[in-house]
Amino acid sequence: MSNTGKQRLCPVSGSCGGCQMIELPYGEQLKRKQDYLKKLLGKYCSVHPIVGMEQPLHYRNKVHAVFGYRRGEVVSGVYEEGSHRLVSVERCLIEDEKADEIIATIRGLVKSFKIRTYDEDSGYGLLRHVLVRRGFATGEIMVVLVTASPVFPSKNNFIKALRKAHPEITTIVQNINARGTSMVLGEREQVLYGPGYIEDVLCGCRFRLSAGSFYQVNPVQTELLYHKAIELAGLTGKESVLDAYCGIGTIGIIAAAKAGSVVGVELNRAAVRDAIQNARASAVRNIRFFSADATEFMTGAAAEGGTFDVVLMDPPRSGSTPAFIHAVSAVQAKRVVYISCGPDTLARDLKEFRKLGYRAEGAWPYDLFPATGHVEIVCLLSKLHAKRHIEVEICMDEMDLTAADK
Repeated sequence: MSNTGKQRLCPVSGSCGGCQMIELPYGEQLKRKQDYLKKLLGKYCSVHPIVGMEQPLHYRNKVHAVFGYRRGEVVSGVYEEGSHRLVSVERCLIEDEKADEIIATIRGLVKSFKIRTYDEDSGYGLLRHVLVRRGFATGEIMVVLVTASPVFPSKNNFIKALRKAHPEITTIVQNINARGTSMVLGEREQVLYGPGYIEDVLCGCRFRLSAGSFYQVNPVQTELLYHKAIELAGLTGKESVLDAYCGIGTIGIIAAAKAGSVVGVELNRAAVRDAIQNARASAVRNIRFFSADATEFMTGAAAEGGTFDVVLMDPPRSGSTPAFIHAVSAVQAKRVVYISCGPDTLARDLKEFRKLGYRAEGAWPYDLFPATGHVEIVCLLSKLHAKRHIEVEICMDEMDLTAADK
C-alpha cells in the first residue's frame, strides 16, 4: 500500500526502480518529461510536444530476467536499483506478456529439472539470465538461456518441455557467460533450436535480430521516431548519408530508399554482419557497411577529401564525444540528425556542435519508455555559413549570461 492508502499498480515498483513513473497517470508522465526537456534543451532550440502512446503498457519486446534462489524457491526478476539484490518479478506492466509467461514456465522447468541457478558470490550454479525477444510484426520469439558453463544437463529434454509449453517459440539459443562481471551476455553461444535468430519488420524493411543485436525495445514508437528522423534529413534521392553507430543497420537501410547512397559504420563486427544480411533481405543496394570506429572512419574520409551531406547518429546514453563531433564537421555534413536516449548528454553535445557552426533547428521527443524517466529525442542540426555562425554564437553567449544572472 502507498502512503495515500491506494493499491499500487505494481507491487514491486518501490524496490525495482525500473519504472519511476508507473504510479503516475500517463498524462502527468508526459507533462513531466516535456517540462524537463524544455528546461534542458530550450536554450538550444524549440522543443516540440512529446508524442505519447495510445497503449503505454506491455510495450517492451525484449525482456531480461535474472535467475536466483530465495528460501529454496527459484525466482526471477531484476536487480534492485543500485545493487545486486534480486527483486522477484512475476508480472511486469511494461514487458511483453507472452515473454513473462515464457519466463514463468522456465522457472518451473528449472525446479523440475533440478537445475541450479548461478550464485555470484560462490560462482556456483548454471543458469544466470534469460532473455526473451519477440518480433512485433512477425510474432517470432527468441529465448536466450545465459549459462555459466557450456555443460547443460538434460538440455534436449529441457528444450523439448519448453517448446511443448510454448510452441510459438521459433528459436532457442544458449549463451555461455563464465565471466565474473555484470555483463549479461558472453561471447560464445550455441543454437539449441531453430535458426538462432528472429526477424522483424520496421518501416517496411525486414531485420534479422540475433541474441546480442541492438534493436529498439518499443517498435510502435520507433516507427514514428524513424519516420520523423528521415523526414528531418530532407532526403531527395541525391544525398550521400553516413549512418554512424549503425548497429544492425536499421535507420540507414530505411533511409536508403530516399538517399543517393548510404554508408553505415559500426565497431561491432557481429552487428555489421547482421546489417549486411538485413540490407540483402530488403533488397537495398545503395548502402555499404564498414566495421570501424565512426570517428576514425570520418577523420580518414575527410583526410582523403571525402564528404557527406547528412550524418545520422544514434549514440548510446553516454552520448557522443568532441572528437566525433569534430569529425562530423570535417566531412562537411550539411545536416545532422541526432537521435538521443540521454537528454543531458544531448544538451552537452549540442553545445559542442554549436562551437563548430551547427545550429539546432528543433527537438522532437517520443515516449519510447512509458512509466520510466527515460525519453527518446530526435534533433536536427544544420551547418551555418561563417557569418551566420558568428551571429548565433554571440546570441547564445548572451543567453548563457542571462541564465547565469538568474
